[in-house]
Amino acid sequence: MGGSHRVDGRELVRALRQWAAELGFSQIGVSGIDLTSAEPGLQAWLDAGFHGAMAYMARHGMKRARPPELVPGTLSVVSARMDYLPPATPADWPEREAQRLRDAAEGVISLYARGRDYHKVLRRRLQLLADRLAAEVGPFGHRVFSDSAPVLEVELATRSGLGWRGKHTLSLARDAGSMFFLGEIFVDVELPADAPVAAHCGSCTACLDACPTRAIVAPYRVDARRCISYLTIEHDGPIAPELRPLLGNHVYGCDDCQRVCPWNKYARRAPVPDFDERPGMSGMSLLALWQWDEDEFLRRTEGSPIRRIGYRRWRRNLALALGNALRVEADAPRRAAMRTALAAAQSSADALVCEHIEWALGQGPGA
Repeated sequence: MGGSHRVDGRELVRALRQWAAELGFSQIGVSGIDLTSAEPGLQAWLDAGFHGAMAYMARHGMKRARPPELVPGTLSVVSARMDYLPPATPADWPEREAQRLRDAAEGVISLYARGRDYHKVLRRRLQLLADRLAAEVGPFGHRVFSDSAPVLEVELATRSGLGWRGKHTLSLARDAGSMFFLGEIFVDVELPADAPVAAHCGSCTACLDACPTRAIVAPYRVDARRCISYLTIEHDGPIAPELRPLLGNHVYGCDDCQRVCPWNKYARRAPVPDFDERPGMSGMSLLALWQWDEDEFLRRTEGSPIRRIGYRRWRRNLALALGNALRVEADAPRRAAMRTALAAAQSSADALVCEHIEWALGQGPGA
């Protein structure tokens, strides 16, 4: 990356905001590259082992807090926000999602994962934004990211004025809640930084209180090893027996800490169609999802973030959720159907899935 461009930074940022809006981004902000004040907190989080089996977190270490080490020549970071609730999302969506969790026989997929894979959507649009910038200033060094490299996304978003870090560690904005994705462009053009915004969580502890597994061990500190999103997506081994009952019917990700956040009454709808919900991503019974063979799983999840966990983890998650449903399901014929479906899969399941099937069959009446 070069770093020798002579540009009118303020005019360029104004143009970037316009181009970003045309590409579906809700907001952009600019920050500098000195994140040294974030390093002690990151090191303490790693030292506590809160990253779980995500070895790449420790492997990259402080590179996350040092943009020029990740992309040499970086002088500024452009952070972008893209809202993801589909346009048809009703105002009472938090209550509707809570009802899904109360229906133990339904498999619940996190809201963000019901449409197209956000990694692809944001990276493509960020690259288009970078291309517009290059057309304006000439060739320049840059690299785009969206949850795809050792980048302190929330820290950069906070410093660029997109929001503040909530107690659940996600980025929060007064006019948008937290239902949005973040992406970044590291550039070798020095741009004027935006001012951070003040935090507005106050004394609220709704997110801490709502977490089923108590993964938010303190305000602004999450132990990923207990987080349902981590367990159902990142973790590739057996889920600890003491945590299994706490996962309920979550089969991919978790929105519980966001669902209860008061600021999410201001959550915005997506300006792009990519995040529209695909058929089968909500309202499906666990039994119906269990019937998917691997070919159907791959077909249904094409272009979806769900595909990244693979069929094996998908079945592990479903088996666990079926076990939790067996514990509370009052309808005897439905319980019997669940047990039959689980037992029928035992002989062909690998060791990981089989372990969770056996656990599930040991739950509830008739075990």
